[in-house]
Amino acid sequence: MQLYCESLTGYKRLKTREVKVGNLLMGAGHPIRIQTMTTTDTMDTLATVEQSIRCIKAGAELIRITAPSKSEAENLQNIKVELRKRGYDTPLVADIHFTPNAAEIAARIVEKVRVNPGNYVDKKKFEQLEYTDVEYAEEIERIKERFTPLVKICKEYGTAMRIGTNHGSLSDRIMSRYGDTANGMVESAMEFLRIARGEDYHNIVLSMKSSNPQVMIQAYRLLINHMVTEFGECYPLHLGVTEAGDGEDGRIKSAIGIGTLLEDGIGDTIRVSLTEDPELEVPVCREIVKRYQNNNAIVANHVAPLDKLPYSPFEYKRRETVGVGNIGGKHVPVVVSDFSKFENIVPSDLQNVGYTYDAAIDKWNIADAAADYVFCKRSIDFPLPGTLKVLLYHKHWLAAADKEKSVPLFNAGEYLDDSVERSAVLNFIMIDCYSEGYPVQQLKQLFVKLKDDRTSVICLSSTNRNSMQSIRRMFVELISHELKNPAIILCGSSHPTMDESLIHFAIETGGLLIDGLSDGVCFGHHSGNTLIAPQTKILNSIAFGILQAARTRISKTEYISCPSCGRTLFDLQETTAKIRAVTNHLKGVKIAIMGCIVNGPGEMADADFGYVGSGVGKITLYRGKEVVKRNVNSEVAVDELITLLKESDAWVDMPSA
Repeated sequence: MQLYCESLTGYKRLKTREVKVGNLLMGAGHPIRIQTMTTTDTMDTLATVEQSIRCIKAGAELIRITAPSKSEAENLQNIKVELRKRGYDTPLVADIHFTPNAAEIAARIVEKVRVNPGNYVDKKKFEQLEYTDVEYAEEIERIKERFTPLVKICKEYGTAMRIGTNHGSLSDRIMSRYGDTANGMVESAMEFLRIARGEDYHNIVLSMKSSNPQVMIQAYRLLINHMVTEFGECYPLHLGVTEAGDGEDGRIKSAIGIGTLLEDGIGDTIRVSLTEDPELEVPVCREIVKRYQNNNAIVANHVAPLDKLPYSPFEYKRRETVGVGNIGGKHVPVVVSDFSKFENIVPSDLQNVGYTYDAAIDKWNIADAAADYVFCKRSIDFPLPGTLKVLLYHKHWLAAADKEKSVPLFNAGEYLDDSVERSAVLNFIMIDCYSEGYPVQQLKQLFVKLKDDRTSVICLSSTNRNSMQSIRRMFVELISHELKNPAIILCGSSHPTMDESLIHFAIETGGLLIDGLSDGVCFGHHSGNTLIAPQTKILNSIAFGILQAARTRISKTEYISCPSCGRTLFDLQETTAKIRAVTNHLKGVKIAIMGCIVNGPGEMADADFGYVGSGVGKITLYRGKEVVKRNVNSEVAVDELITLLKESDAWVDMPSA
């Protein structure tokens, strides 16, 4: 095995133990299972059954139900009986926080229980605790004493268990020793896993969830590395980005976090956590998973094998590059918008990528999410706004009247031809990453020439089925040859819908951004031999959404919004929409919207402000992890949140239309 996966150059499933969840087999090469979680009151048997059935019909293979107390755990029996009576044998999972007694009841009823090591025995009061090694060992013994009864019940009843660590709910004990880190997440789970193994209980799935895809991906990789090092084997992994939010942002976050790991063969079951009805999560899961059906062991033989990485996959560090114009160096990643399907471009077309022209005052208004370059068929014949430049194929650049506002795009052959005219300041060079038949000798020549060229930006793409791995392999070559040229990723989609393309773009580029490799993205959209009408506004939004989710370029407000469940104390979807409507202009501010105390304040992770249900019709407001206002009436809570933002100097007035 590699550092954390079976292959770094192709797709090969990670070898994991087989786990049985009712009649469902997971891990050990079985299909990637899809699951979701109900949002109904667990004590409302009929509503929970009806919603479960809708999810099952949508394609869910496991249904998770919250059991916050003994009463809900006991009512799982009624829910299970009713589902079985109606002919549904889909395994049920009890979601447990804080209450071991509820877990022990549920483990005798349902096919799987989920426990969170951060709050199953330990507590979280955001206190800094100091332990000697002896005291720490005593704490582990206390956990063992409290957790072992559940392990024995699960073993006796054949019940599976998920040990599910959440980034935002690490205990004070773990935080004090390991900090708010992926290492702390992993150790939190490993403590419980060691206890279970000590009882010879192995029907276990693990998860490392975070609302930050970067932290989530690093934690899963690290967990695999630790399991293999300590046990010589891996348990199945449940993948998910917790509190991803809704709409486009929620789907992008989930696709980056889940898809990046699946690309490396990691993951045995997934759940997309959206602030939407649970049956709407399932199609997104299915769209992500379908990439990996009948794809169990595909490694591109023409891609040079790789047994190590020249960077750490367990922490973020951006690839070192020189700045060329506004690309690379200390600049944020750029967005190149594809206008190549336009025959002619007029000023109003640029509105779709963040530039609005005001003819009355002859000025351009530039949005935070404005593309940095536009790739066109031919040069533009009107004055361009700000720093925006036009990217043209080399032959069209030669004919351009304004070469200061135009940038040439070369193929490898053109770039290597010394007789070809180039820009003195900025050139883009396309490199095909290991597609079959690509001339290796030409690549060597390119590397030699690029090494001393401080005007060139590399554009990486691949037609290989597993293009992400091929592009990553090329980045490794750039690093090993000490090339400091910035590099951007060119990614096309042939999917018939933009919803499918969104997931494709997020998976193909997200992991490369998470690993600090890329200095920009350019997305194109076509289907088969038929060009789809340009949808530049959607593509631009997706590009900036991916950069934000990867935490590499912040251009808008970020919402950390839980998906709702039976514990939720207000209408999350309606409230999220209301908060978004009045705060979506606050660039870079992170606002968490949590349905109950289980999902806040801990689950808010690195949010700047929190809006958390604390009782029926009552909201508690947070600044970071500090409680600012308790038990605010929900009717005025959004206004109170705005007041808090203003008092914290995080508010700016919304721009006039």
